[in-house]
Amino acid sequence: MILRVLLFVWIAAALVAGFLWAPTVEDLGETTRVLYFHIPSAWIAVLALAWSMLHSLLYLRTRRLEHDDQAAAAAELGILFCVGATVSGSLWARAQWGSYWNWDPRETSIFFVLLIYGAYLALRSAVEGDERRARLAAIYSAIAFVAVPFLMFVVPRIYATLHPSPILPQAGEKTGMDPRIRWSFLAMLVGFTGLFFWMMSLRVRVTRAERRRLETREAGA
Repeated sequence: MILRVLLFVWIAAALVAGFLWAPTVEDLGETTRVLYFHIPSAWIAVLALAWSMLHSLLYLRTRRLEHDDQAAAAAELGILFCVGATVSGSLWARAQWGSYWNWDPRETSIFFVLLIYGAYLALRSAVEGDERRARLAAIYSAIAFVAVPFLMFVVPRIYATLHPSPILPQAGEKTGMDPRIRWSFLAMLVGFTGLFFWMMSLRVRVTRAERRRLETREAGA
């Protein structure tokens, strides 16, 4: 309970810092504030899908449903954070480009990621039997994640994009970016990471409770 309270206090403080303490970037104006939602959402989406892939591989190795529970929960949350990145990016695009959707390479890439993992959820809902569902979903997840780094990091750098250059410093790059923006962003990134793992633990517990309820019902039938 205390950790949950601290998590929400942390996120609230990071939001206040981002909106009231950190300045805006000259070329972006008030749309700079989207940074505190958009980039953490995109990064957590990648983290969640990587977590799903890892536990899918662990399931294929051990055949333990606990790993399938982790993989499924992480994939669901990965899609949720991916939608958050898409929505926040669309709001930024409307303010900067005059349109919510422009089929920019980054927008197109995230759209395909949503399609790929939407199919993953469809597969899970269409297959009956815990073991069979877990096996097929694990194989799909392990293969599907191969496309994620390519779509999220490679494709947007191959093609010309309207997307602005990163305002956060790259490795070995000197920048005059205001440190208040950097610290507010990093605080939100930490907060989003904690939020992801907390939400995933809740989803896993719900899944296991549902399985126990079904097993109890079947045993009493």
